Amino acid sequence: MSEPKAGTAAAVVKHKPNRVELVWHADHRFTAGRPGGPTLPIDGDGLTAPGPVDAMLSALAGCAAVDVIDILAKRRTPIQAFRVEVVGTRVETIPRRLTHVLLRFYITAQGLDRENAERAVQLSVEKYCSVRSSLDRDIRVEWEVELL
Repeated sequence: MSEPKAGTAAAVVKHKPNRVELVWHADHRFTAGRPGGPTLPIDGDGLTAPGPVDAMLSALAGCAAVDVIDILAKRRTPIQAFRVEVVGTRVETIPRRLTHVLLRFYITAQGLDRENAERAVQLSVEKYCSVRSSLDRDIRVEWEVELL
């Protein structure tokens, strides 16, 4: 029997599935996280915590950030400061789905040149970030890099 091809359902089964619980507290307020692990608040009204779409955009930024920091560390360019600003554009009709996301990476790292910074971001967004790869391909994701 041959090995399953990458990207097929059989190839994906090697890892345990991610499992989270969402617990309702009141109104549109919840906490979410792995059972028995740390949680994050989610507020459907966006009053006391990020709303669901903001949480998803934060997950995208966090996923990409981890990749960029790791890629730059492997290139012996340690980060001194790092921030990602995310702007998500949604349609006005129901469901108010995302159509476009802009990720702005603000990076401070001694000796980091623009070419290496942009390459690290490109690799993350286009190849390594599993959150990006899980989003609908119709959602245009663009990025910019600011070296500080």
